[in-house]
Amino acid sequence: MRRWRGVGRMVVLVGVATLAGCASKPADTGSGLPTSGIYKVGKPYQINGVWYYPKEDYDYDETGIASWYGPGFHEKTTANGEIYDQNELTAAHKTLPMPSLVRVTNLDNGRSIVVRINDRGPYANGRIIDMSRRGAQLLGYEGPGTAKVRVQVLAEESRAIAAAARQGTPAPMLAELDGPPPKAAPRGRIEVTGSAGPVTTLAADTYPATGRASIVGSPVPPPATVAGSMSDGRFVPAPVVAQLPVKAREAIYVQVGAFGSEENVAKARARLSSIGQPASVTRTRSGGLTLQRVRVGPVDSVERADSLLNQIIQAGLTEAKIVVD
Repeated sequence: MRRWRGVGRMVVLVGVATLAGCASKPADTGSGLPTSGIYKVGKPYQINGVWYYPKEDYDYDETGIASWYGPGFHEKTTANGEIYDQNELTAAHKTLPMPSLVRVTNLDNGRSIVVRINDRGPYANGRIIDMSRRGAQLLGYEGPGTAKVRVQVLAEESRAIAAAARQGTPAPMLAELDGPPPKAAPRGRIEVTGSAGPVTTLAADTYPATGRASIVGSPVPPPATVAGSMSDGRFVPAPVVAQLPVKAREAIYVQVGAFGSEENVAKARARLSSIGQPASVTRTRSGGLTLQRVRVGPVDSVERADSLLNQIIQAGLTEAKIVVD
């Protein structure tokens, strides 16, 4: 379970409600899905010529550009059957399981919050996450509309709320799920450090291991390491803002890919050269492998990055994305 050590200061914007011991029975949305939402990963899908591959990824940690959505979607059904509330701390993501909990940090001002992933999107090229209106307000970018952010999945907390969602997911839908069920492993005190700097550890409970056998049985308890409350059978993060240390300026790039072979690097660079875009190649480590990142930039604005990304995607490099480094 991820903990945040050494947070410089914690600002509680709204009193944190006491966690409810058990959830009330969820109402029906009329779509056949409970308002508490179902557990959903989903199959690969294509939007505007770009393929997305949803999966359980409890190591997810990426940077990019965040947007937000609000009034036009308020009180409508999300991709996993929940009712969208623009005043709750939720978000849409293209590939992470629903539900998941992620920490989103504004790389311009260091403001950081935890939100619940319960929807798919955003589908504008170059956006990594679509926050609720309240989330954008707390991170300080409701006015500008976009922000440079880091998105990090909270692994064990996400497994816990996924296990709870499975208990409310109709059996036929569970039978169609791809991959093994998430497991919330027993644990004690766990501490994690990352590039965002040290953070404070919170007290932990020990969750029982969960799997398909636990679909019927005792309710899965809500995460003990994230402030929040139960609402219609869902764990909703509280509006708690952490102030994290971030670099004063973050560069924006369009990354075409991270490749393990020189041949693929050469192909990507040749394609970029054909549209007049010079590329830089830098090495990185991921999953124990040394990869070569092919990038264009840095660029001086989100608007410039958007234009460049669209040009690169139209040239056939459809896995390109905007990253912040």
